[in-house]
Amino acid sequence: MIDKNVNLMVVSAHAADFVWRAGGTIAKYIKHGANVSLVILSYGARGESNDLWNVEGQTMDNVKTVRQEEIEAAAMCLGVKNYEIWDYEDYFMEITPERMERLVKKIREVRPHHILSHGPRDAFNPDHETVFKYVFDASVQSTSNGVRIEGYPSVKQTRLFGFEPHQSEISDFKPDLIIDITETYEHKEAAMKCFKAQQHLIEYYGWKAKLRGNHARRCSGRKEYKYAEAFSRTFPYVGSEFV
Repeated sequence: MIDKNVNLMVVSAHAADFVWRAGGTIAKYIKHGANVSLVILSYGARGESNDLWNVEGQTMDNVKTVRQEEIEAAAMCLGVKNYEIWDYEDYFMEITPERMERLVKKIREVRPHHILSHGPRDAFNPDHETVFKYVFDASVQSTSNGVRIEGYPSVKQTRLFGFEPHQSEISDFKPDLIIDITETYEHKEAAMKCFKAQQHLIEYYGWKAKLRGNHARRCSGRKEYKYAEAFSRTFPYVGSEFV
């Protein structure tokens, strides 16, 4: 059961990553009353908008405008109201000390119980690996009393979960956590269809949700699980009993 007091923070490298890889989970948390904060680091204008660049006379400003509209429509489909676009340059993303402090501040502001972002390996997308390190480092700094930022007191270490990368096997991905998204798959599907700049991925991630749904049924015995999303864990589960 999802606790209404849970704070979930999602950090997406590019415009659509949060939808392809975690849209159903995000919609599920929102549906059950959790607090979801989304940070989109870039529009993916340079490296993840290839279809848009096929238009004659295309400009960077117009690509960003289109991607902004796609993000807004997708967020509405998932029920996301609290989101920010930081407009970093992609391909390849650089993390400066100023950007590190910005994310530390955001973590301390949101005080998340869970952070959902990219995992440590993505064979064909260095931005995703950069963002994993960015989020990991910022989460660790956010816990340190010695990292002094006025008005932003330190927080406890949050749980970190990684998206399943696009090329799972090539990136040596094995699911540590599978979340049933059957009740919110229609929301994810609608959100995916908002991204005209990457239409070739809509069918792929629909198929992936069915595949992980099959794994969810097999691992749990719950026949009602039809669609699911898979994630990695950065830290082991800690508790007083098996769950």
